[in-house]
Amino acid sequence: MDLGLTGRVALVAGGSSGIGLACAKEFAAEGAHVAICGRDPDRLAAAERELAGVAKGRVSATVVDVTDADAARRWVDGVAADLGAAHVLLVSGGSPPIGPATLFETADYRAAVDRVLLPAVGLALAALPHLRAAGWGRLVFVASETAAVPIAPLLLSGVTRAALVRFAQGLAVDVARDRITVNVLAPGSVRTPPMERAAARLAGDDGDVEGQLAAMGHHSALGRLARPEEVAAVAAFLASERASFVTAGVHLVDGGASATGPDLPHLTGVRKDTYA
Repeated sequence: MDLGLTGRVALVAGGSSGIGLACAKEFAAEGAHVAICGRDPDRLAAAERELAGVAKGRVSATVVDVTDADAARRWVDGVAADLGAAHVLLVSGGSPPIGPATLFETADYRAAVDRVLLPAVGLALAALPHLRAAGWGRLVFVASETAAVPIAPLLLSGVTRAALVRFAQGLAVDVARDRITVNVLAPGSVRTPPMERAAARLAGDDGDVEGQLAAMGHHSALGRLARPEEVAAVAAFLASERASFVTAGVHLVDGGASATGPDLPHLTGVRKDTYA
């Protein structure tokens, strides 16, 4: 299936690892010119090499702290100037601390908004003039299942991702007549570097990291963690010509976990098989 991304310019914030990198690789393999940004120079360099291995168009990687709104805007404007346009913006990354509602102070809530919500808002607003100038655009925000499903130990994630959903849906209405769609991806548990680090921590001295990863994913209907590329496949569709009538949506990619209910041993340290 031709997704119509050949020659499009796709920007991926948080594209140096995990879901963001998988999305960038999917765009590159589909023929888009891809620009990624992140904070870690070494990870960015490695990601750029991976992208170059699958790319059919141009690839660039830039160190950017997207919590700095001015730096984020300069990156977006610079990519559009260098590549002649901007058509797709995907925003990934920015997970807040884990814990229940009463664990945090007001400052923690403010910091979570600054880390998760405002960078996504700022990047979208920076990209909009370029998408409008191109006469076509796709905005995709990678959030979390917490955007759609309350999970008590992930309170800050839920607060910020729910706010991101409302921003995305309001923006979708504002820009729909400009041929720009706006969608939110809500992945469940995905095998990413942070998840692997959590598994290693839980494995402790016995070293059974794979066993811990299996436990982290066993509660989904499919009985496993998602692979980043499985989330990226949905992102590529949402960014494509084929998704021209899909906007203002929250798209769960959770292997059916929202239907079976949360069971998060990497957060609680306890595998829960029953409610007894």
